[in-house]
Amino acid sequence: MRFLYSFGLYLYALLLRLVAPFIPKAAAWVAGRQGLLPHIEQTLAPDAAPRLWVHCASLGEFEQGRPLIDGLRRQYPDHKIVLTFFSPSGYEVRKNWAGADYVFYLPLDTANNARKFVRYVQPKLAVFVKYEFWYYYLRELKQQQIPTVVVAAIFRPSQIFFKPWGGFFREILGQLSHIFTQNEASAELLRDIGLARVSVAGDTRFDTVVATASATPRPLPLVEAFVADGAPVLVAGSTWPEDLPALAPLLRKHARTMRFIVAPHEVSEAHLLEVEAAMPGLTVRYSRATPAIVAEARLLLIDNVGLLSQLYRFGRFAYVGGAFGAGLHNTLEAAAFGLPVFFGPRYQKFQEAVELVDLGCAFSVRSAHELESAFDKRYYNEEARLKVQDVSLEYIHQHAGATGRILRQLKIMNYEL
Repeated sequence: MRFLYSFGLYLYALLLRLVAPFIPKAAAWVAGRQGLLPHIEQTLAPDAAPRLWVHCASLGEFEQGRPLIDGLRRQYPDHKIVLTFFSPSGYEVRKNWAGADYVFYLPLDTANNARKFVRYVQPKLAVFVKYEFWYYYLRELKQQQIPTVVVAAIFRPSQIFFKPWGGFFREILGQLSHIFTQNEASAELLRDIGLARVSVAGDTRFDTVVATASATPRPLPLVEAFVADGAPVLVAGSTWPEDLPALAPLLRKHARTMRFIVAPHEVSEAHLLEVEAAMPGLTVRYSRATPAIVAEARLLLIDNVGLLSQLYRFGRFAYVGGAFGAGLHNTLEAAAFGLPVFFGPRYQKFQEAVELVDLGCAFSVRSAHELESAFDKRYYNEEARLKVQDVSLEYIHQHAGATGRILRQLKIMNYEL
């Protein structure tokens, strides 16, 4: 099985190299790993400070791990933070993030890469956020007796760890010093396969969104000018082309009475043009806007990355993309501001979305007609909207605190670094 694992990763890397000339994201993945290990060695060699290593697959996992990184810095102020990403969508956005001392791509998981990387970084503690169970890295960390934990993990019975043929993957989990899960169901699954070093800590994303919602707002003059007339605003975040058939009719229906902020998940020219076509003549791109121009527009199209979490505070309603395609994106960012949240049908794998739907704070739809119906029931009924706001805010604050629980448990487990 180890051979198949390594061969699969080799084929994955080979495929990315083959498609790199045609797919920018693949090109970034390949280019980012050219000369990577020598670069890491040269960068870290002059710095003798002890280090903590935090790994995130991509941008979503980073947001999940961000409050813990901040907490680790406070708890261990003499340590340097080494942050790694597997995906370009995480690295390219956060490569200059001031909250980490060093930010790198993670080299591909091979025995040689893992051995060199751990030797160069020499972490006192390794933290993996939610996913990314890399066999050779975890094996090397265990051999070097470096405490290694996963935080905000979530497991389902359908995963290979819990199948009769999943022994190799159970072995991967067994390399970990401790697993902090989001819920009791995940912890029980792990205990059933013989893993005892498990704690239910919750989802650190709740701490992220609470901090964002309560922080001093970042000045965004163009957005402030766009919403200055006080018209209701719907913020559509992380949209994909698959979302537009349901979303576009709603935009056109309320074009005269509302304003819309649309922030695509990937800022491709093709998708930007599709959004503009939904409201021709009424849309302005953020990068081309001025305060005078946005005042005349009805749709502000965000053509950069990194603003979305700051945009929900301007909204009265939210649409979150992805659930008409591969899967729903982050609904907690919108719920933290008390917004009714609408999304497509593929949300069942996301515990917080299921819970928000059950509470009547989020609404899954399968078509433009269903979206219009669900939306209008809150748009034309202020009492219903305010009820959603109250319940959402209570839900968010009840589930905050995972970061503190993890940090306290690290101390209890004697990870005194």
